[in-house]
Amino acid sequence: MSLINDDLQDLLIKYCEPESELLQNIDRETNLKVLMPRMLSGHYQGRVLSMLSKMNSPKRILEIGTFTGYATLCLAEGLTADGLIYTLDINEELEDMVRKSFSESEYRDKIKYILGDAAKTITSLDEVFDIVFIDADKKNNGTYYDLIFERVRPGGIIIVDNVLWSGKVLQEKQDKDTKNITNFNDKIADDERVDKLILPVRDGLFVIRKK
Repeated sequence: MSLINDDLQDLLIKYCEPESELLQNIDRETNLKVLMPRMLSGHYQGRVLSMLSKMNSPKRILEIGTFTGYATLCLAEGLTADGLIYTLDINEELEDMVRKSFSESEYRDKIKYILGDAAKTITSLDEVFDIVFIDADKKNNGTYYDLIFERVRPGGIIIVDNVLWSGKVLQEKQDKDTKNITNFNDKIADDERVDKLILPVRDGLFVIRKK
C-alpha cells in the first residue's frame, strides 16, 4: 500500500525515531497472527502520527478503528499528563491481543478501549477532541467525519487514513470502494470550515484542521 519504493522507505525509517520494543512486538504479532496485517500503520506512519500528536499536545484523542493498537500507542505519545485517548473498534476477536498490548504500555491508564458500533459510541462520548484519527470502514468516512466534526475544538485536527487507496483514486473508472474514497476526498476539498492537506504517507493521510 506504500506509494514510496522500498529503498526510499528504508531511508525514511533510518532518519526517524526508532520503534519501541512494544511496537515492534505488535507489528510482529500482527503479521504472524492476524488477517490483513497490512492494515497496521507500521513504523514510518506511526512516527508521523506520533509527531502530529506531540506537536498538538492533545488532552483528548479519538481513534475510530483500533485494529491491533499500533497507531493508538503512537498517538498516545503526545498526550498531556491528564490526557486520554478513546479508541473504538468492532472486532471482538482481537480484543485479548489488543488489551494485552495496552496493558504493557506506559500509556495503559490513558487508553479507553471501547468495542461496538463506532457510530453509536461516538454520540455517547461527552468530550471535545483535539485530534481524531479515522481509520475504520472506508465507506463510512463521511459519516464519521460528520459525527465528530462538532466534537473537535477549533484548531483541532482530523486525520483520515487510506485516502489515496493504493493510487486507485487516479483511475478514471473506479470500483465502488475507490469511488467512496474519492467522494470523501471531494467532500473535504469542498469544506470551507477546514484547512486540508493530503500527505503521501504510506496509503495517504488526509490531515484536516478545523478553523
